[in-house]
Amino acid sequence: MLHTENGDIVRLGPKCLSFASPEALKETYGLNKGFIKGSKRQTLVPPTFTIVQQSVAGGYALPFLFSTTSEAFHAQLHCAVDSAFSLNNLIQYESFVDSTTKLFLERTRIVYGNSSSQACDFPRWLQFYSFNVIGEITYSKRHGFIEKNEDIDGVISYLGRLFDYVAPIGEIPFLESLFLKNPLYLLDSKHGFIDSTCPVAKFAQMCMAERDEDAKSGISHTVKRFETTAISLSSLDSTARRGKFSNYETGLVTWSEAQELQYLDAVIKEAFRLHPAAGLPLERVVPPEGADIMGKHVKGGTIVGCSAWLIHRRPEIFSGDGTMFQFGMGSITCIGKGISIMEIYKLIRSMLRSFDIRLDDPDQEWVLHNAGFVKQTNFNVRFWPRELLKPDVKASFECLLEQ
Repeated sequence: MLHTENGDIVRLGPKCLSFASPEALKETYGLNKGFIKGSKRQTLVPPTFTIVQQSVAGGYALPFLFSTTSEAFHAQLHCAVDSAFSLNNLIQYESFVDSTTKLFLERTRIVYGNSSSQACDFPRWLQFYSFNVIGEITYSKRHGFIEKNEDIDGVISYLGRLFDYVAPIGEIPFLESLFLKNPLYLLDSKHGFIDSTCPVAKFAQMCMAERDEDAKSGISHTVKRFETTAISLSSLDSTARRGKFSNYETGLVTWSEAQELQYLDAVIKEAFRLHPAAGLPLERVVPPEGADIMGKHVKGGTIVGCSAWLIHRRPEIFSGDGTMFQFGMGSITCIGKGISIMEIYKLIRSMLRSFDIRLDDPDQEWVLHNAGFVKQTNFNVRFWPRELLKPDVKASFECLLEQ
C-alpha cells in the first residue's frame, strides 16, 4: 500500500529506505557493492534486524551464515561448506531425501490417510518433514518429528517464538540490548548462573555428539519452511500411464523425473512468486561513501532493502519471465536452496501420486502470519490414498513413437 501510494522509494524510518523496483536489486545486493548487513560494534554502521536474529549460546551471540554481519566470517564459512551444497553434489543427497520422503508418505497414510482421521495441520506436518530431511543430511539421523508426530525438544515452537520476537524487535534493534542480548543477562550466562543457550544450539550439539563423540567441529543449519499450493493431477497421471516413473510401489519420484513435469514446474515457480518465504525487506547498510540507487544518491549508513513480496508483483515483469528473489541475491544467497528445491519438487510429485489432498474446510480462509518469514495458519487438509497408476501399454507405445 505504501509503495502504491508513494512510488518505488519509500522512507520507513529516519535512516531506512524501502525499494520496490527490480532495478534496485543489483545495486543493493550485487557482488562487491560494499553493502553490509549492519554492525553493533561500529558506531557509524547502524544495527539491523540481522543482529537480532543471532541466537545465544553460553552467553555469547551465535552468528551463522544467515545472521552474521561480518563479510570475512561469512566468506570463510561459506567457502568451507560451499562445495557440499553445489549443484554437482546435489544428487548425492537424494538418497537422504528419499529415505525421509518414503517415511513421510507412510506416516501420512497411517496417521491421516483414512476417512476417520483428524484433519492435518499441513504447514506443521511439512515442517516436520523439512527438519527430518536436514537432520538426515547433516547428522545422518532423522530427528523423530515425523515418527512421533510431535515437536521434538520444542525446537519448532522455540523458532516460532523467536521469529515473533525478532520481527518487531528487529525493526528497533537497539531494544535487543534490553532483552535477549542484555549485558547483565549474558554475563550471568557466561559464568553459569543461568543457561541462555537456545534450544536449537543444544539440539545441534546433541546430534553432533551422537553422530561422533570425538567430533571437534561441525556445521550449523538453518531450516526453512516452504509453501505448497493446490495443483492439477492430470500431468502426473499421464506421465504415470506413459511409464515415465521408475517407482510404482511407493510412489517416490526421482530428482530427474521431478524436473520433467513442465506444468507442475510452472505451478511451483508461481507459488514461489506469490508466496516468497521472507516477508520483510532484506536489509543492507549503504557504505560510508554513499551509493546511487535507482538514480538517487543515498547517504552512507542508510539502511536500504527490497522485499520479494513487492518485486514479485510487478506487472511489467511477470507478464513473462522475471527476476525471482525468493532465495536472496548476491553473496548472501541461500546456500541450501538446491536442497530446498529438491525437497519441494520431489515431495509434491510423490505426494500427489499417492494422495488426493483436499482442504478440510474449503470456505475457511488461510491466515498469513508475518514474523520475518510468512507462515500460513488455518491450512488444514485431509488425505485420501490413491492407487498408484501403472504404465499403460498403449500410452507407453505412443510415447516411444513420439520419441
